[in-house]
Amino acid sequence: MKSITGFALSILAVFCMVQPLQAQQSNNFKDQFTRHFDYASRVLSLAEAMPAEKYSWQPEEGVFSVERVYTHIARYNFYYLENSLGIPAPDDVDVENIESITGKKNVVDILEHSIKHVKDAIKEMPESKLSEQTEMYGQTVNGQAVLMQLITHKSEHVGQSIAYARMNGIVPPWSE
Repeated sequence: MKSITGFALSILAVFCMVQPLQAQQSNNFKDQFTRHFDYASRVLSLAEAMPAEKYSWQPEEGVFSVERVYTHIARYNFYYLENSLGIPAPDDVDVENIESITGKKNVVDILEHSIKHVKDAIKEMPESKLSEQTEMYGQTVNGQAVLMQLITHKSEHVGQSIAYARMNGIVPPWSE
C-alpha cells in the first residue's frame, strides 16, 4: 500500500510541476513572437543608457553610427509590417526617412514608437494573417516568415548595438 501511495504522490508531484510549465509555454506563434520581440527590445534600455554625445560615434568611416543602428531597427520594425503584411505605419511616421533622425531624444522616441507599434499590431493581428502568402525580398512567404525576419533583423542589430556600447565603455543595463 505504501508503494502505491508513494507512486500516486510522485505522479501528483510531477503533474503539479508540469502543469504550470505547460501554462507558461505557449505553442501560439504570436505569443512566442512577442516573447522574442520583447527580449530583443532590450535595445531600448541600451539606447537610453548610451550617452547623447556617443550617438554620432561609429567604429569607422562608412559604418553605421550608434544612432543610425537604432533608427535602422526602428525603420524595419515599421517596414516589415507595412510592406509585407499590409499593416500601415502610424500617420505620424515617415518610414522612408526614419534613418535620417538624429539626436538621442528623437532616436529613442522613434525606437520606442516602433516597438510599441509592432507589439500593438501583433496583438490585434488575426491568426489567419500568419499563414497568408505575401512577398518579401522578391520571395513568396507567409506572415510567420515575415515576423521571423523581423526578429532576426532586430536581433542582429541588437548585437551590433551591444558591441558599440561596450566599445564606448557602456555596459548594457541588463548585464549589470
